[in-house]
Amino acid sequence: MIAVVDYGIGNLRSAVKAMTTVGAPAALVQDPLELQGATGVVLPGVGAFGRCAEALDAGGWRDALIEVIEAGTPFLGICVGFQLLYEGSEESPGAKGLGVFAGTSRKLGPGVKLPQIQWNQLHLIRPGSLLPAETDGEWMYFVHSYAPPVGEETVATCEYGGDVAASVEREALFGCQFHPEKSGPSGLRLLGRFAKIAEER
Repeated sequence: MIAVVDYGIGNLRSAVKAMTTVGAPAALVQDPLELQGATGVVLPGVGAFGRCAEALDAGGWRDALIEVIEAGTPFLGICVGFQLLYEGSEESPGAKGLGVFAGTSRKLGPGVKLPQIQWNQLHLIRPGSLLPAETDGEWMYFVHSYAPPVGEETVATCEYGGDVAASVEREALFGCQFHPEKSGPSGLRLLGRFAKIAEER
């Protein structure tokens, strides 16, 4: 089962629906103990970074999520769930992310309309398991005002007032600033690849 973390943030059912559309056995989980035995974990997130970080702590999710990541369980962070993989965000000073990757999310820009709410094109830095070479140039749907820095883990960027980190990959750990569940066939193909990785682990 692929566990979609339900920590009280936004409508998470679209992520479950998208996973089941690609044939993956996925379900919302509301207790960190339910992550035990999951073949994959999806951490969505919408809204403010600080509110999401607080919800992780309130539900006792922080240590459990770090544990499954360190165990090598396939893990996908989406939107703010992607930003939570980093140390923090200038959107919510003092709020702590999971700190799996170094860096702080910062406001997009300058000179761009915020938030970025649009389809934008991926520019592949290096091919990966979720974004193989043929995905270079694909369009995905973004909704955000902040983004983490481009680093060694970054596999794809988009252009919005400069290069914006769009996706990361390190072994079985993945993150997407865009919403694959809202990105049509391209997003579903990505989720299908994640489901296959989870199945084969």
